[in-house]
Amino acid sequence: MTQIGIVKAVNISRKKGEIKENIHTCKVNMQGLENDAHSGDWHRQISLLAEESIDKIRHLSNSITYGSFAENITSQGIRLHELPIGSFFKINDVVLELTQIGKKCHNDCAIMQQVGKCVMPTEGVFAKVIHPGTISEGDEIRVILPNE
Repeated sequence: MTQIGIVKAVNISRKKGEIKENIHTCKVNMQGLENDAHSGDWHRQISLLAEESIDKIRHLSNSITYGSFAENITSQGIRLHELPIGSFFKINDVVLELTQIGKKCHNDCAIMQQVGKCVMPTEGVFAKVIHPGTISEGDEIRVILPNE
């Protein structure tokens, strides 16, 4: 069964370790989101975090916004951290491959300093670009499981 979600925000930052800014739409090249500090030739070119995950700790601070967890894509409607590695996300022409679930929070994590808790280490996911294009708020995210 195909899972379908929606892009709630498209976020970038110029430096690693910073809260990302929602820019609403962005070109995706084979390195990741254009002008994002995390783009490059590696397996974590783009990070995704579900709004449902953010909601779990939103009550801890009224300053939590899209991009607060340094996620590139804020989604809604898909339980991202429950998908198997090797799943694909199709957003318009863009195709991303899920390469990692969670990560160790670094010492200067802005959200950890601000609210004392972060969901990226357990519920954030990372992907590499398979096909470039453009991603915008409101776009449909279609999940393709590795065996489909």
